[in-house]
Amino acid sequence: MLSTMQDVPLTVTRILMHGVQVHGRSQITTWTGEGEPQRRSFAEAGTRAVQLANALRDELGVRGDDRVATFMWNNAEHVEAYFAIPAMGAVLHTLNLRLPADQLVWVANHAADKVVIVNGSLLPLLAPLLPKLTTVEHVVVSGPGDRSLLDGARPRVHEYEELIADRPKTFDWPEIDERQAAAMCYTSGTTGDPKGVVFSHRSIYLHSMQVNMAQSMGLTDQDTSLVVVPQFHVNAWGLPHATFMTGVNMLMPDRFLQPAPLAEMIESERPTHAAAVPTIWQGLLGELTAKPRDVSSLTQVTIGGSACPPSLMEAFDKLGMRVCHAWGMTETSPLGTIARPPAHAIGTDEEFAYRITQGRFPAAVEARLSGPGGERLPWDGESAGELEVRGPWIAGAYYNGPDVEPLRPADKFSEDGWLKTGDVGTISADGFLTLTDRAKDVIKSGGEWISSVDLENALMSHPDVTEAAVVAVPDDKWGERPLATVVLREGSTADFESLRAFLAGDACRIAKWQLPERWSIIAAVPKTSVGKFDKKVLRKQYAEGELDVTQL
Repeated sequence: MLSTMQDVPLTVTRILMHGVQVHGRSQITTWTGEGEPQRRSFAEAGTRAVQLANALRDELGVRGDDRVATFMWNNAEHVEAYFAIPAMGAVLHTLNLRLPADQLVWVANHAADKVVIVNGSLLPLLAPLLPKLTTVEHVVVSGPGDRSLLDGARPRVHEYEELIADRPKTFDWPEIDERQAAAMCYTSGTTGDPKGVVFSHRSIYLHSMQVNMAQSMGLTDQDTSLVVVPQFHVNAWGLPHATFMTGVNMLMPDRFLQPAPLAEMIESERPTHAAAVPTIWQGLLGELTAKPRDVSSLTQVTIGGSACPPSLMEAFDKLGMRVCHAWGMTETSPLGTIARPPAHAIGTDEEFAYRITQGRFPAAVEARLSGPGGERLPWDGESAGELEVRGPWIAGAYYNGPDVEPLRPADKFSEDGWLKTGDVGTISADGFLTLTDRAKDVIKSGGEWISSVDLENALMSHPDVTEAAVVAVPDDKWGERPLATVVLREGSTADFESLRAFLAGDACRIAKWQLPERWSIIAAVPKTSVGKFDKKVLRKQYAEGELDVTQL
């Protein structure tokens, strides 16, 4: 028996049309660094998206599923591209501007990008790569920047504003199959070449609905979200699409991502919500500590990308900013869990314990834990295994190039199609995920596992430690032992013995056999292109004798 419901495709086009028609007064505010920020309503941005679509089709010859890349900061023009490109039936490809040059070239060629839309301030990064981008036919430049860097460039160069000016303000949007590609992102390539993840219109639509649920970010048109997480990082965690669905105002930082301008934005524009990785919030906390600002409007902060140290969460609680922990990855669109404590824990000693987990799975994300031999482990909060997930916004394969079968490597996908996340953790009986490590980062010492994340969080709760990263290093007796690398606050007198004693003390209660013997002070923890700790760099530095290591 079939249903009597209408079969209406779930597409990015419908999100765009709804945002323009129903939430046309909502605003995208782009920080300019000096003077008045640029302000554009959803209705205005929607009209410009229509004009961009006309220009891409009529002037640049974009057709079908041609890939149109963006090499841009978070700003209103980038949002326009977010909607124009997939709505016209093409595929948005957000290039990660923090990838190494060779990986950027590989990614653009692998995706077969036809057009690149770039912010003028990023031309020094893009221009040297253009001779190697074999499929790019057009470069569209938006905003101030040195155009002379493009002199003699092989692709045709266009000005964004001139390109869309006087274009028709209507577009005959095609009726797109919701399963068709809308956007693509590449993983950060921490192991091997980056891998392409292609999001469908359907997956983006359903993911946007989840972002907006009360048990998720739960924002409304009364909110303003400071979108710090880059638009090239898994579609800014789905916020540009989700905001057009519910009318949430967006505050876009453009290239001004340093702690001081972020603090100024919060004080000036009064956002109620913000989203970014922990390293951004570590820097902002330091700025607010050194120079207090009125940040009272910002009551909700979504942190993901890597584990948030409990000490950082507590520090922001004192400032009135409630941190909500989330977990996800490129392959999960990215929202996989979010840590809203259950009703019975609110106001009790259990509440914080729930908040420092990675969070609870929504209905659309199925999860399971696999042991070392592939056995299924119970949801008991104690049995630790590799997390595997599936759902309508979870990748089932990687993009393997034009006219090539999707790539399903055995180390990333199970035989029955579940995504192997590479994260190790436990799941409670009520569906809350606690990650103890990445499978590649867990320290295997004498047949036992030591969580590098637990050690890092404990170290970063010390008042003299601003950052800490712990990696496994070879040990003749135990196989592997932890190496603790720490960034100390300016003027700190802490030494390794006192830090080790702190870990063993009442504040942390780290078991004696897990305490690091090897220690090193570093200027900063190396970061990946999306702000995560890059532990492979530390392991390489240790192996090549580049770290000044003290063994206790």
